[in-house]
Amino acid sequence: MKVKLTVNGEEHELDVEPRRLLSDVLRNELQCFGVHHGCEHGVCGACTVLVNGEAARSCIMLAVQADGAEILTTEGLGTPEHLSPVQAAFKAEHGLQCGFCTPGFVSMVTSILDDIDDMDDEQLRDTLSGNICRCTGYANIINAARTASDLNSRGTCCQGGYCS
Repeated sequence: MKVKLTVNGEEHELDVEPRRLLSDVLRNELQCFGVHHGCEHGVCGACTVLVNGEAARSCIMLAVQADGAEILTTEGLGTPEHLSPVQAAFKAEHGLQCGFCTPGFVSMVTSILDDIDDMDDEQLRDTLSGNICRCTGYANIINAARTASDLNSRGTCCQGGYCS
């Protein structure tokens, strides 16, 4: 089947098998290697991407379901020279360790960025509980989400990972 996907601002027309997963197409066809395969059951969150602005598990979504959608992966959120507020916050708050889960967390936090200020820590933990990290104690991930929300609300520009 032919599908049109706009991935990280670039339009792609692809021939895909109807049973092909979005995560496979993103990684194997479009080289979006920040989309990680973890559990392949939609449980761990490592494959989380933004589909039309909403967090979605790309390992349980068929590529044909995303036809016409705008998809944003961690590669499309920022660059090493100009990090997004979420990426900069994860770096500043040491919100990662091995990094395997980080792209999924960054996508999830990006999707809820405007709502974080209205959440207490328990609500924020509950919202992020669909993403699993086996290395950290989650405290720095929560701190990174709060810092990202603050940077976003101030409209702070992050250059090279250093936020002003």
